[in-house]
Amino acid sequence: MSKDKKLPGIDTTDHVAKGGVLNRRLFLTSSIASTAALATASAAYGEDIIGEGQDDWTIYPGTDALEYSDRSRFEVENVKRFIPNFPQKFLDLRLTKYVARTPLDHLLGTITPNGLHFERSHQGIPDIDPDKHFLVIHGMVKNPLKYDIDALENYPTVSRHHYLECSGNSQVLFQETPTDQPIQQIHGLVSGTEWTGVLLSTLLDECGISPDAKWIIAEGADNGMMTRSIPIDKALDDTMIAIRQNGERIRPSQGYPMRLYTPGYEGNTSVKWLRSLYVSDRPVMSAQETAKYTDMMPDNKALQFSLEQDVKSIITRPSNAMSLKKKGLYEITGLAWSGKGKISRVEVSVDGGQTWGDAALEGPIHTKMLTRFRIPWMWEGGSAILQSRAYDEFGRIQPTRKELIDARGRNAFYHFHAVQSWGVSPNGEIKNVYA
Repeated sequence: MSKDKKLPGIDTTDHVAKGGVLNRRLFLTSSIASTAALATASAAYGEDIIGEGQDDWTIYPGTDALEYSDRSRFEVENVKRFIPNFPQKFLDLRLTKYVARTPLDHLLGTITPNGLHFERSHQGIPDIDPDKHFLVIHGMVKNPLKYDIDALENYPTVSRHHYLECSGNSQVLFQETPTDQPIQQIHGLVSGTEWTGVLLSTLLDECGISPDAKWIIAEGADNGMMTRSIPIDKALDDTMIAIRQNGERIRPSQGYPMRLYTPGYEGNTSVKWLRSLYVSDRPVMSAQETAKYTDMMPDNKALQFSLEQDVKSIITRPSNAMSLKKKGLYEITGLAWSGKGKISRVEVSVDGGQTWGDAALEGPIHTKMLTRFRIPWMWEGGSAILQSRAYDEFGRIQPTRKELIDARGRNAFYHFHAVQSWGVSPNGEIKNVYA
């Protein structure tokens, strides 16, 4: 499609960056017209007469209502994948059945359906009877207390939109050679949820914590007894005991019947199947915060307790899970998030970061939650390198890959949050590239 060709109701001359990136206002002020003109859409019905040649589903009655609704049989490919993406030197083949990733390229919006929320466990998913499960808060408290699920549901609850991300998400991008794995394998260890639960500060206030308390030691009831140390300031801030996810009871893979949830912290600290919170004046220094979940630096020293996650964004469409079929107008869309607060801005480039255009942000924008961004792009059929760059409300900016590796080195494994690039070839094929 030539740059001079006009599309009804669309101003294709208002470029904000090189390579065909159009003003974000196009989707804000003429979304109906622009959506109808997307390259993948078609409204040609030919000579068919409405009412003739009807499909079976318009002729015969449908099925009965179900006790728990199922999805369409045509969506069976929209599933989590279990192929591990860890480098060989880190690979434990047992992880294959303990890791499942969200299909980000199939989703729009910011809420991940419960059945597609990513999963990560270390010893599998326990089958816990909620009538026999308890949470004990003890240690440096005046009144040690024990709670079951029924007791927790009688406390004042809060519902908040937050993301959850494994700190190993996107780690293959630390490697020297670009991976050919699809977006789900690269970035699929992040999901967005409405979490409902009891603020931990409410329970700690009831127990009466010591003024000398500095840490909370959380332990799970899984076979591996996952244990992590949480700073007391975080515990008293927005940490909750989550008991529901998107309205329903959290699922076994997400910690049924109760889990710790620490918004904006690396996912491993949101201990699932929670059974114990020990209040202490020091961290426990468990294997999950010494041998693992530390950041190896170029001098072979390691950063420990780098818990708060950085500002990050990814383009989910177009991505290497698809190809561009023909020239025309496309929507570039993706997700941005920050472990510190709200996303304030996202820029998009299609020329490898030489020029940038501001993307539109879908509201409402929640703190420590996925934010959907989108911008129109007129693809003329040439080569392109698609990138997104996020900013949060505290002025933090997503770094380039070179900036991150210069700071962290190539021994790093966790917390990859640099700008990622999708390379588009003239034939519409899309690959992960380094730029």
